Amino acid sequence: MNRVKFFIPVIGFVALAIMFWRGLYLDPKVLPSMLIDKPMPEFQIATVAGGEISNADLPKEVFLLNVWGSYCLPCLIEHPTLTRLSEEGDIPVVGVNYRDREDLAIDWLEENGNPFVFSILDEDGRFGIDLGVYGAPETYLVDADGVIRYRHVSPLTEVVWKENFLPAIAEIRSEAESSL
Repeated sequence: MNRVKFFIPVIGFVALAIMFWRGLYLDPKVLPSMLIDKPMPEFQIATVAGGEISNADLPKEVFLLNVWGSYCLPCLIEHPTLTRLSEEGDIPVVGVNYRDREDLAIDWLEENGNPFVFSILDEDGRFGIDLGVYGAPETYLVDADGVIRYRHVSPLTEVVWKENFLPAIAEIRSEAESSL
């Protein structure tokens, strides 16, 4: 019986060591999303500019859904990329102003420029909860049918755009053409 008592802590230590060893190889930037390949959550909500919108107002083409906030310093890092995409007009960008005050959001957009077709005002964060948002910035790639196809957590830089988003967009557009 004394031998069994000796092995219990050893077995516990080995189990913990295996779990920690496995954790060393996980990518901390990969956060699972339950909404990949599922439709956008239903919503009817105000925009930063005023007025209400719903799913029916979303672009009928592949678009980006970018979660941002006036308090978010990394959002300033991705802002030039979003502005460029908006100016080039190849892909619409919809914003979600997450857990922010309307007046601060308006001031931020006036000061930094507004790359969004419209920006959903999510002051209480409920829409963000429905999306599974961890925090700003996050960017979702949504297809023409309103299905979330890809999610990126952290700033959307030019490198991320070229390496992750462009191939995903090309695949979505190719699928759409082949189904016609």
